[in-house]
Amino acid sequence: MNSGHPDATILIVEDSEITRRALTHILRRGGFECLEAEDGFEALGLIERHEVDIVLSDQQMPGMDGIELLGKIKSRYPDIPFILLTAHGSVTKAVISIKQGADDYLEKPCEPENLVATIRRSLSFRQLSETNKKLKEHLRSRYCFQNMVTRSSAMMRALELAEKVARTPDTTVAIYGESGTGKEVLARAIHFAGRRMENRFVAVNCAGIPSSLFESELFGHVRGAFTGADRDRDGKFELARGGTILLDEIGDMPVDLQAKLLRVLEERCFERVGSNKPVKADFRLIVATNRDIAELVREGKFRKDLYHRINTFPITLPPLRERKEDIPLLVEHFMEQFRKDLGKKLRGVSQKAMDVLMSYNWPGNIRELRNCLERAAILIEDELVRPEHLIIRNGGPLEEDGMVSITLPANEFTLDTVIDRALETALRLCNNNKSRAAELLNVGRKMFYRRKDKS
Repeated sequence: MNSGHPDATILIVEDSEITRRALTHILRRGGFECLEAEDGFEALGLIERHEVDIVLSDQQMPGMDGIELLGKIKSRYPDIPFILLTAHGSVTKAVISIKQGADDYLEKPCEPENLVATIRRSLSFRQLSETNKKLKEHLRSRYCFQNMVTRSSAMMRALELAEKVARTPDTTVAIYGESGTGKEVLARAIHFAGRRMENRFVAVNCAGIPSSLFESELFGHVRGAFTGADRDRDGKFELARGGTILLDEIGDMPVDLQAKLLRVLEERCFERVGSNKPVKADFRLIVATNRDIAELVREGKFRKDLYHRINTFPITLPPLRERKEDIPLLVEHFMEQFRKDLGKKLRGVSQKAMDVLMSYNWPGNIRELRNCLERAAILIEDELVRPEHLIIRNGGPLEEDGMVSITLPANEFTLDTVIDRALETALRLCNNNKSRAAELLNVGRKMFYRRKDKS
């Protein structure tokens, strides 16, 4: 596709030689290249042999009229814009042709300025369409199941379930898991693997919207619905029309709004705030939460009927501490991303740094791991990531209850290795201050100098 308008090639299909040459003259003065065909058959031959950016065709032609040519070209080259030239008084047929795939029409005789402007508008729209298509391809490749690296059996089961439900575009999906386990990433993968992928994915954080604005945020509002509503506004449900909406942290949704959400799901329609006019709800709903919704139901904080409605297809993502075999895979996956994003060689992660990563229980899960590695990747150049490059919550591999965790493979479980790991862990907890680390371990400071530094 030619970007502008210089050098873009226009195929002019017109049985009148005088008209054809006049159109060519106008368009060449406008900066375009032109190909000429006197009928539809010649046009089909030219479009097979040349790169054509737009077709400008007369409607009335012997042998094959413009409408028939439109059908043949769109069936083979759907992305090439097609503009129909129609005689005065034939506008009705031209409007019908729009419904059959034409991108625009012009009445003859054409004003030169209007002709050039129409061509440029169609080319700009095509360029925007192609950019949008490339963006969708990028998103599809970024949020595909193949990018979710794992060897964990629990995670594999979750991905298998997600791939199956992606094929059913209307099924409501509930994704459960701790913060940072990848719930939104999985939701996007389901969207981009399904039939709704051509339309929007809209994510709503239920915990981040003030309760007073929640209804307007989801349903939209009409002008004058409340103070400050100076214009009509589409809500998230309308923005997600034909696509997918993710209600993240749905456990934080106000109880009074839960009843309205249930009605939307049951009746597949809703009204904007301040309006009685129903709007069709056409989206797949995915909900996500790190809370125990069943417990919220027992506490009276979540509607039981809504819980059963959204729990149609539950998927649970395991926390990273329960799939530690995935840490080396995730580390390499993220490091490869950082190599591309930062333009660095990034040789990888040292064994001692990997030991640190494996020994930590990652309360922030995959998000915390990624952030930790990203900071390290920014700090280093052409070297390995070492323990001193890692900043982990609380300064070291601490459990949430304040306990220190040191994990070792069985074949490395020796007294010397345990001592080395204890010294390394104490240093990390004390920001490499040997005196404080010695106090923490209740040993002499000289202990740190006696052990060989294995970095």
